[in-house]
Amino acid sequence: MSYEIATSGLNAVDQQLDSISNNIANAGTVGYKSATTQFSAMYAGTQAMGVSVAGTAQSITKGGSFLSTGSALDLAINGNGFFVTQDSAGNTCYTRAGSFTTDKNGDLVDPSGNYVQGYAVDDSNNLEEGDISNIQISTDSLPAEATTSMDFAANMNASDDAIDSSVTPFDPTNMDSYNDTYTTTVYDSLGNEHTVNQYFVKTGDNTWEVHYTFDGEEQSTVTPLTFDPNTGKLSSPTAPIELTFPTDSAAPIDMTLDYGDCTQYGADFSVTTNNADGYTSAQVNGVQVDEDGKVYATYSNGERLLQGQVVLAEFPATSGLEAVSGTSWIETSQSGTPLVGAPGSGTTGTLQSGVLEQSNVDITQELVNLMTAQRNYQANTKVISTDTQLDQALFQAM
Repeated sequence: MSYEIATSGLNAVDQQLDSISNNIANAGTVGYKSATTQFSAMYAGTQAMGVSVAGTAQSITKGGSFLSTGSALDLAINGNGFFVTQDSAGNTCYTRAGSFTTDKNGDLVDPSGNYVQGYAVDDSNNLEEGDISNIQISTDSLPAEATTSMDFAANMNASDDAIDSSVTPFDPTNMDSYNDTYTTTVYDSLGNEHTVNQYFVKTGDNTWEVHYTFDGEEQSTVTPLTFDPNTGKLSSPTAPIELTFPTDSAAPIDMTLDYGDCTQYGADFSVTTNNADGYTSAQVNGVQVDEDGKVYATYSNGERLLQGQVVLAEFPATSGLEAVSGTSWIETSQSGTPLVGAPGSGTTGTLQSGVLEQSNVDITQELVNLMTAQRNYQANTKVISTDTQLDQALFQAM
C-alpha cells in the first residue's frame, strides 16, 4: 500500500514541478498569469490511498506590473476587464496581454493574428456602438477640408477709448484706427492656407465694430458688437454671422463666425477661444489610443480621425474561465456570460497606451515552491526506497 501512496505523491509533485517550471519560464511573458497546482487526498472509506491533483488554478485577477514601451498600440488595462480577440474562424478569446499591431489590411491584431474586437466607425467616422467587430486603422491620406465655422471668444477692454471713424477712418495699415487685432488661419477647399484678420474698433460705450482683411485685402463686411452694460456679456449678435471670402484657385470660403462668448470688462484684450475647422491634406504619421479605448489615426497636419474603440469584457465569475494558454481564456458556464463595454464604463478599468502588463509571477515565491516540491519528491522517493529495503529483508528472512 505504501508503494501506491508514495507513487501517487511522486505523480502529484511531478505535475506541481511542471507548473512551477512553466511559471518561471513565463516570468517575462506579457499578460501571463501564474498557475498553482491544487492537491486533494484520496481515501477508500477511511483508508488513506495517497494524493491526487485536483486541478490547476491561475491567478487571473492578480495584476502584473506595467512596463513602458513607447509603442502606441501596446495597451494595458488599469483595473478590471479583458481584451476581446477573435480568430478567423470566429472563435472568441479573452486576454490581458495588450501587445497589438496592425496587419497588412490595417486590422488591429495580437501577435497570433487574432483580431482585436471593438466598436467600428461608419463612413463619417462616427462610432457604431453596440456592434462588436474588428477595428481597422486607415492608412489613406487625409483629403483637404475647407473651413466652415469658427468659434471666437475674447475680452474687449472696456477702458479703451472710442475711435471716431469720421476723424480716423478704419485703415488696417494705421494702428490708430483700431483698438486690437487678431489673426486666424483658415483653409479653402484645396487645402490652401489663408489668413483672416479681425480688427476691433470701439465706437462708443458698449459698442464695437469688427473689420476684416483676407490675405491682407480689406473686406467690405463690418460686424457691430453690442455688450450689456450690467453684465459685460455680448447682447448682439445673438447668432453666428456668415462670412464669404473669395479665393483665386478654389471655391469661396463660406464660413460662420460665432462671437457668442465674447465679453467686455475692464481688462486687457485677450483671446480665450479661437477654434476654426478645416485643414490641409496630410499623410498618416501615427496612432493614438485614449484611456477610454478610442483609437485615432494621426496625420502630419496635426489632425486625428477616430478609427474605432477597443472594448473590454468582464465576467460574473472570473475564476470559471477556461485557460487556452497562460495568457488567454474562453468563457464557460461557470464564468457566466461576459459584459462587454467601453473602457471606463461600469466597473471596467481604463486603458494606458504605450505600456504592457507584465507577468504576475513572483520569482522568489516560485523558487521557494520549487525547493518545497523537490523536498516532497525526495521524501516520496525515500518512502519507496525504504519500502523496497523492507521487502528485500522480508524475502531474505523467508
